[in-house]
Amino acid sequence: MGKKTSNKGKVRASHILVEKHSQALDLIRRIQEGEDFGALAREHSSCSSAKKGGDLGFFTRGQMVKEFERAAYGLSVGAITTDPVKTQFGYHVIKRTG
Repeated sequence: MGKKTSNKGKVRASHILVEKHSQALDLIRRIQEGEDFGALAREHSSCSSAKKGGDLGFFTRGQMVKEFERAAYGLSVGAITTDPVKTQFGYHVIKRTG
């Protein structure tokens, strides 16, 4: 039996978590217009990852809530969600970083 590579199936993502759909839409617009994702995360995100610019590190399937996971795995590296992702925690703007 062969060993699985340790990075197989992992993604790395950052996010900005806000309470309102309208806030998330505004942040997506601002990022698309060139504002820095990390700076916006530090300023607006209610998640403890805000101090790291929203960085959540690497994770595998099953570690995040389904809606978040589906969106993160569906992005290309460097891309952000074009629509807010609703979970039990609020609305996320997600950027896949690895």
